[in-house]
Amino acid sequence: MSVLKRNNVTIKGSGENVIFFAHGFGCDQNMWRYVSPAFEEKYTTVLFDHVGAGNSDLSSYSFSKYSHLEGYAEDIVEIAQELKISDAVFVGHSVSAIMGLIATKMAPGVFTKLVMVSPSPSYINDEDYVGGFSRPEIDELLGSMNDNHLGWSATIAPVIMGNPERGELAQELTNSFCKTDPEIAKHFARTTFLTDKRDLLGDSEIPVLILQCSNDVIAPVEVGQYMHKKMIGSTLVVMDAIGHCPNLSAPEETTKAIRDFLND
Repeated sequence: MSVLKRNNVTIKGSGENVIFFAHGFGCDQNMWRYVSPAFEEKYTTVLFDHVGAGNSDLSSYSFSKYSHLEGYAEDIVEIAQELKISDAVFVGHSVSAIMGLIATKMAPGVFTKLVMVSPSPSYINDEDYVGGFSRPEIDELLGSMNDNHLGWSATIAPVIMGNPERGELAQELTNSFCKTDPEIAKHFARTTFLTDKRDLLGDSEIPVLILQCSNDVIAPVEVGQYMHKKMIGSTLVVMDAIGHCPNLSAPEETTKAIRDFLND
């Protein structure tokens, strides 16, 4: 099977420069539908579904490969190589932001600008590092998901989305979680929430934008500040947007911040 079919790659726009949009845990490329069209005039946009998500090829899912974020980063690099892309912009939401960082190190020159939307290198508090959760809280979250995937989805989605007055957003996220294969979702959750990639932050040699929401339970403001301090030369923008999914809840603000970073 071709890489493009495996990851359900969608290509739009006609610009000479290329911009990738990568979705986070429990989502698919549809989560970028309010942001990516704004870039189609100047860029060729590349959207895709991580294996195991959306309309990707589920038969390609490997519990071994995707037990670490490098497995997903390998896919990202493969897509870029298949399309013969270099000097591209990578926009990653949540855990995909860290996948993008890994991809830039795997294949230098493929991505030369990195936009990290609501990123976190580690979700677990560690001494002076504030990740947002204690290890017992993460264990409880994963245990609850293992016991009742649908119930967990309905409970956690509103927390992740924030914006309680906009129930339709939480419902969309709930639906997205629920349509994911439960075993794959559980595995991806463990890969996401137990990963610690803080050691990679000091090595970035390309321009990086860290887009932080002003109130995000999943990636607190302290996480964005920590990343900005570690990633020399990075740009930190704390948006008015709240919740963990500004690509859905605040697409205009998200789009503007990315455009300003790209000098568009």
